[in-house]
Amino acid sequence: MCVIYMMSASPSRKIVVLSGGTAANSLVDVFNDLIQKNNCTLSYIIPISDNGGSSSELIRVFGGPGIGDIRSRLVRLIPPSNAGIYNLFNHRLHSSPAAASAEFLTLLDLTSALYKPLPTPQALLIRSILSHLHLEILKRTRSPTSTFNFQSASIGNLFLTGARLFSGSFESAIYLFAIIGGVDESRTAVLPAIVSNFTHHISAGLEDGTVITGQNAISHPSAPTALAESPIATTVHSSSSGADMPPTNHLPEAPTPHHHHDNPSHRHHHHQIEDATLPGSLPTLSSSFLTASKSDETPLPSPIHRIWYINPYGQEMHPSPNPNAVSAIRAADAVIYSIGSLYTSLAPILVLTGVGEAVERGPRFKVLVLNGSLDRETGGYSGVDFVKAVVGCCCGEESLRLSSRPTTQMNGFCGTTAAGWKGVQGDVAATVRKYVTHLIHIDHPTAPVVDRDVLASWGVECVRCYGRKGEDGKMRYDEKGLGQALGVILGRRDGKERGERSRRNTIEGGMK
Repeated sequence: MCVIYMMSASPSRKIVVLSGGTAANSLVDVFNDLIQKNNCTLSYIIPISDNGGSSSELIRVFGGPGIGDIRSRLVRLIPPSNAGIYNLFNHRLHSSPAAASAEFLTLLDLTSALYKPLPTPQALLIRSILSHLHLEILKRTRSPTSTFNFQSASIGNLFLTGARLFSGSFESAIYLFAIIGGVDESRTAVLPAIVSNFTHHISAGLEDGTVITGQNAISHPSAPTALAESPIATTVHSSSSGADMPPTNHLPEAPTPHHHHDNPSHRHHHHQIEDATLPGSLPTLSSSFLTASKSDETPLPSPIHRIWYINPYGQEMHPSPNPNAVSAIRAADAVIYSIGSLYTSLAPILVLTGVGEAVERGPRFKVLVLNGSLDRETGGYSGVDFVKAVVGCCCGEESLRLSSRPTTQMNGFCGTTAAGWKGVQGDVAATVRKYVTHLIHIDHPTAPVVDRDVLASWGVECVRCYGRKGEDGKMRYDEKGLGQALGVILGRRDGKERGERSRRNTIEGGMK
């Protein structure tokens, strides 16, 4: 999912997009068109908690942030004129480990056909970074128990990791990737939500008390794992520099886990492997998930109650957000939360200390773009539930139940708390408007149901867009219609779009 911010300051306004990877990539053209028409700059803010796919193998061997979503956005921003670089950084190695390893060696000896379209100096620079990564891999190899698996590895991920290890800076690695890719950083930037050379994992607490550890396990079917039950949990606060502050003991805020599945044979096997994970780390945080399926939407056993960050041992921690990301939000005039995974893409950004406050005090417009369909994380959710989850992550106000339990289609209220909501209607409206002012949605049976009356009573203005069915049968936004909807909400300096009303979208009540 994504968030966008706009600013009216001269010489151009500013847009910030908070998002995950795959889903929001489909809207990059919409955002590019938006900044061109409005003379804006745009910054994407992306979480680093993904521990699935080929990123999981890099994390297992080298540690470091989850870079898959950062890489996918950078690749998506490479202009068509740099098709050679796009094809190289977007390429995945063979699905067979042995064939993939052999293919990687062709990148080191410059015999790979992927280099042919590139200028020689550029190819040599990329080769030098991949060679440095190869050296680091060899230094960590302990055959046969610990070897790097090149299976289906993204070359873009390999390059980012090599550049980070060479420079010692994640931000420098992103900068080098963008420069080589020809991304115009004067107009478009990619910012990690957290700047760190360390891995940051998340946990999800469900309404029934289950705790699921690791983003991959939350997003894709997996046996829940958690820290063993204890009356006291340790919270670790970390500074923006990555240095840990002294731990403080407190009663755990997360639901007490009553499921703790661990595979003894897996644990024993892992202890025979020497890698980047600390001794005693939870197995689900120190394993590769190269074959994890993103198409399996097996429902969670219970709705998600809360998302929080954890250290390798499963204890809650509160990392500091990227200062540049917070500054971008504060300087913005409008924020748009776009499509993607609500709890594993948006929430890991919004729950960071200071992000919610920046959203409240900075942007004038705060627009939520609903998904075209529901997923494993949001089964049964309505538009009202999405709004409540976003607001709950931003303000952490659990006394109003802003971030839990899907509605039962009873006038848009949570079935068990309808009376409570009605009793605090004024307070809810004031709170909601601090973080969400507009909602864009698709009107289709597979899309979340939108209760316009409830949202209007909270001061949230709804804009309905038409969609189209994708190859997977799920609804997608019509790009032109979504762009026009955003233009109507945010306004064009030349005034043209303010008065435009497309058949592709309809504004439906609410405060202005």
